[in-house]
Amino acid sequence: MATSTFRNKNKVRPIKTGTAKRQRVKSQKKRLVEMGFKPEEVQNMQCDTLRAFLKRPKVTKQLLEGRKPEA
Repeated sequence: MATSTFRNKNKVRPIKTGTAKRQRVKSQKKRLVEMGFKPEEVQNMQCDTLRAFLKRPKVTKQLLEGRKPEA
């Protein structure tokens, strides 16, 4: 009987893959571009910065509105 692996949830939990992470980051970048960020800006951001902007969308929109429009 394999009761040890059944009881130990750390051995049977799913493993995160790099592919899934890349898909999440890609969709997060897309959401930020839709919010109003420039694609060049978003491309250079790190994933923790992306998530920080997406956590508080109202604050992020206020930040974008407060910027000076470039000619």
